Amino acid sequence: MGRINTARLLLGGIVAGVIANGLDYVTNAILMKTEMDDMITRLNLDRTVVEGAFVTWIVVDFVWGILLVFAYAAMRTRFGPGPKTAVVSGVTLWLAVCAVFAGLSAMGIFTQEAFLKNSGLSLITVLLASLAGAAIYKEE
Repeated sequence: MGRINTARLLLGGIVAGVIANGLDYVTNAILMKTEMDDMITRLNLDRTVVEGAFVTWIVVDFVWGILLVFAYAAMRTRFGPGPKTAVVSGVTLWLAVCAVFAGLSAMGIFTQEAFLKNSGLSLITVLLASLAGAAIYKEE
């Protein structure tokens, strides 16, 4: 069993993070704008604080990208290298995050409609980011 190639992991993670950041911007600023505005109003949040958190979300997406590639690198020893493993590893992490957000939705933080819409859009993001990051990762 080979060791994880840290340099390729970080490079693939950065690529996955760039893709995740771009798609998350489109998702949250454009496609989910109505739902985000509704959440801010419904929860009585300070809009400047919410909008000011964008730097945190940029960092989160880069960490997410690294985690996607790490999961791929760890799973490829069992499932083999390639896009199928990238999809399995990405969907695994996506399901974990969706489970947490389902709990937040049950608490009323997100509406059911917003949760479902965001889950579908984030699946697209995860698949594209995971496939791109995995394409960069090599063990040699």
